[in-house]
Amino acid sequence: MPWWHRHLGVRARSTLAATLVVALALAAASAALVVLLQRSLVAGIDAAVTTRAEEIADLVPAAGLDRADPGAVEALTVAVAAASAQDSVVQVLAPDGRVMASSEDIDGEAALSPAHPAPGELVRQDRRTPVDDDRFRLVVTAADTDAGVYTVVVGQSLGAVEDSVQAVTALVAVGYPILLVVVGAATSWFVGRSLRPVEAIRAKVAGIGGRELTERVPVPAARDEVARLAVTMNQMLDRLEAAQRSQRQFVADASHELRSPIATLKAAAEIALAHPDQADADPASVAAGTLAETSRLERLVNDLLLLARADERGLHPDRHEVDLDDLLTAEATRLRATTALHVTSRIHAVRVLGDAHQLAQALRNLVDNAGRHATAEVGLTLTRDGAHAVIEVSDDGPGIPQADRERVFDRFVRLDDSRQRARGGSGLGLAIVREIATAHRGTVAVVDGPAGATLRLTLPVHPVDR
Repeated sequence: MPWWHRHLGVRARSTLAATLVVALALAAASAALVVLLQRSLVAGIDAAVTTRAEEIADLVPAAGLDRADPGAVEALTVAVAAASAQDSVVQVLAPDGRVMASSEDIDGEAALSPAHPAPGELVRQDRRTPVDDDRFRLVVTAADTDAGVYTVVVGQSLGAVEDSVQAVTALVAVGYPILLVVVGAATSWFVGRSLRPVEAIRAKVAGIGGRELTERVPVPAARDEVARLAVTMNQMLDRLEAAQRSQRQFVADASHELRSPIATLKAAAEIALAHPDQADADPASVAAGTLAETSRLERLVNDLLLLARADERGLHPDRHEVDLDDLLTAEATRLRATTALHVTSRIHAVRVLGDAHQLAQALRNLVDNAGRHATAEVGLTLTRDGAHAVIEVSDDGPGIPQADRERVFDRFVRLDDSRQRARGGSGLGLAIVREIATAHRGTVAVVDGPAGATLRLTLPVHPVDR
């Protein structure tokens, strides 16, 4: 990256680039203008001089030089003088190169051009003449007579051309830097005005503190790139605010959840120390209570770690062939052994590609959720629907209201907080199920059932089994 790109701002770089481009364009245009002007003026002189040369060439045969008329040379001289214009010269040369007639300015001078063209041929030359040592545009032609071929030389001074070119060059030399200054100033002003909303956005973002993300940057009225930048910046701030709010809520909820088992452990220890003779302070009883609360605390910490890992970089399951029917059958057996609920199951053999540990945790969370809410019965089904495995876990409990069917998968959400906490729920189980389902390209949702609540987990089946 060049130094000027590192040390100059957008405004300075834009001004420098625009001025450089205009400078190059003006230089090329000015050079082209001078060259074209010079060529145009010289072409005009060529046309006029050629016309006069042809006119004088037509006069030579009529002058009677081929008849040795004594008055012929004088008559030709008069004709040449009449045909001469201001700042022009004329010579008529004999076949042997002698000057037969010439205009008054160069009377007595030697031949202006050594050229001797054939009749009908034109020769154009730039020569300096004895007239003030000026540059002249010469046109040399021939006049064919019985006495031989006479040479006619007609020239026009290029002084006017040079004066015009010098005047235009001087005008360009004066106007060129002035125009560049105007272009640079206009570009700097325009770019600065265009970047003013960007600076306003930058200043606003710089003023937004990390603790409070409720403010937003101003959106310009024009529908241009700057306006789109402002909209994108506000959308980013919306996401940051939502993430911050979610993080604060997550920390508050996690602290609240962790406080309960810790307080229980602390209370049990204090009672055991203060009243060692009471029945509740029996070592076995204290150990059992401590173990239960420690297990609850361990589950909660593991759930929090899993969700934190999902937020940070995703779960990235270690994919292997997994028999869902084996996992769901194991959960049905566990629920029958640990509760008095009537567990019905309709399980078909379905194989998926995924992480067996994560899928087992998702199924356990679904089954535990149903077990906490069921009155007497829990139903487990595993079927295959095309390229997907469909797992449904239902209970005969109070069900989930339609308005809460999406919110129930959020973290730390309890539809009945006191009842959930008493039954050991942390409000993280279904949130973990959704994270695991998403990591396996699946979905989880609350669906309509005959009674209570029915949660459906859908996963893509193993490619070989499709």
